[in-house]
Amino acid sequence: MLMNFLWAFVVGGALCVIAQIFIDKTALTPARILTAYVCLGVLLTAIGVYQPLVDLAGCGATTPLTGFGYSIARGVEKAVGERGPIGILTGGLSATSGGITMSLVMALTMALLFKGKQK
Repeated sequence: MLMNFLWAFVVGGALCVIAQIFIDKTALTPARILTAYVCLGVLLTAIGVYQPLVDLAGCGATTPLTGFGYSIARGVEKAVGERGPIGILTGGLSATSGGITMSLVMALTMALLFKGKQK
């Protein structure tokens, strides 16, 4: 049990450290780096590398944005198996709809509760 927490911390922390290094040391914008993380999660899932990482680290691998890419790829894979080629279009959204909906609801809630300030 303790090793599960340790691996989650190590893998999740390593993914965050790598992203922070890219933010600090390159001219890439944070948005581009985060988008690259999602695409990397899809790519690593497609070639079969990300699943063993998820099995090892659990939420340490599924919580960062690479995990969002992993969820999209797994959803597409499942939907293609169930519905055929139309699953390419519907699988990713079906698999991630809960997280997307929650982020929109929380954004709306925060916008209603707090007043934004201009920089």
